[in-house]
Amino acid sequence: MVKASPSSNKTWVKMKQNYELYLFILPTVILYLIFKYYPMYGLQIAFKDFRASVGIWESEWVGFEHFIRFFESYNFWPIMQNTLSLSMLSLLFGFPMPIIVALMLNQMLAKRYKKFVQTVIYAPHFISTVVLVGMLHVFLSPNSGIVNHIVAFFGGEPILFMADEDWFRPLYVLSGIWQETGFATIIYLAALAGVNPELHEAAIMDGASKMQRILNVDIPGILPTIIILLVLALGNMMSVGFEKAFLMQSDLNYATSNIIPTYVYEQGIQKAQYSFSAAVGLFNSAINVILLVSVNRIAKKLTETSLW
Repeated sequence: MVKASPSSNKTWVKMKQNYELYLFILPTVILYLIFKYYPMYGLQIAFKDFRASVGIWESEWVGFEHFIRFFESYNFWPIMQNTLSLSMLSLLFGFPMPIIVALMLNQMLAKRYKKFVQTVIYAPHFISTVVLVGMLHVFLSPNSGIVNHIVAFFGGEPILFMADEDWFRPLYVLSGIWQETGFATIIYLAALAGVNPELHEAAIMDGASKMQRILNVDIPGILPTIIILLVLALGNMMSVGFEKAFLMQSDLNYATSNIIPTYVYEQGIQKAQYSFSAAVGLFNSAINVILLVSVNRIAKKLTETSLW
């Protein structure tokens, strides 16, 4: 008869002593098991020729056929380029913005004005993606949009913003910055609140200017938070928002708006190629996992700050 090890006995004793805490997280664990882990059972269709009439288990195994088909398709490189371009541009222009705004707000002395600015920049976070894209269509309309009225006022010709493939990426990135900067700013403001005020007092006594205090006190104080959020952002580089890209997509801007999530929707839902779309989605997720693990390891070696 196998005896339980002392370490496992200690673990069970601790669990019994703190059973209230485990009961507290039990609903979350159940939700994750049902909606996050159980659906992974269906990932096997990426390696099968799935037919709904026979089910997942009875469908024929085809190995990496769907992956090879995707890699060899003429859509592979344009889709990868579009996905990476949107991700990199969003990261390059969107990631630093909340840091800059948080540092600026942290230097404000007028509390009422500071709260007003926080409310104004945070409000767009509550706007749904459908409403946001609708606002873009209204403001950028070539006939009635306020932006084209301003362009015409200065003697220019109306621009088909939502139909021009060259304007898709700038509009996607700028609208994302406008919508999400306020929410991320709150995280950095909370981190700045944890910076020891005695460091600022000492810097002031040494004659440091506001910019010097920001560079030598505030930024080093929130650097661990910046690194963690950067690791998460790089780990989700391939997970470009499907909803906004799909709603902004049209036949005229398809060349730049066709990204991996919209391609998976097109192949899986519209064309009913379930196995092929599952393979593309699994490839996308695998790239995200590799990026997350790699960037986390690099961050741990360089800064000793990481997710795990």
